[in-house]
Amino acid sequence: GKDVLIIDDMISSGESMIDTARELKKRKANRIFVVSTFGLFTNGFASFDKAYEEGLIYRVVTTNLIYQSPELLSKEYYISCDMSKYIAYLIDTLNHDCSISDLLSPYDRIKNVVQLYNENEDF
Repeated sequence: GKDVLIIDDMISSGESMIDTARELKKRKANRIFVVSTFGLFTNGFASFDKAYEEGLIYRVVTTNLIYQSPELLSKEYYISCDMSKYIAYLIDTLNHDCSISDLLSPYDRIKNVVQLYNENEDF
């Protein structure tokens, strides 16, 4: 099976993501990565712990744009995506009364990564 990425804007209870992962596993998905901007985990971590133990999910990735408890950060399956640099860029751009359009467009960043990849350089 293929590795699968499940993306949503936020994880509240997470049940819909876990249900989706369960269906994907039935269809022979390999590793399932759950990715979200905001990890609220309003019902705690028990359902994610169980899904991880059962092999339904491989990793859960959320940003540090909201509070992340020490308990969450200690989870073996959890990856924190640090957005500090991008928030600093946003604040700096606004403080200089400049447009944030370039920050919001991934075109140049993607182009640079593809170029580095094509040149077989570390990126």
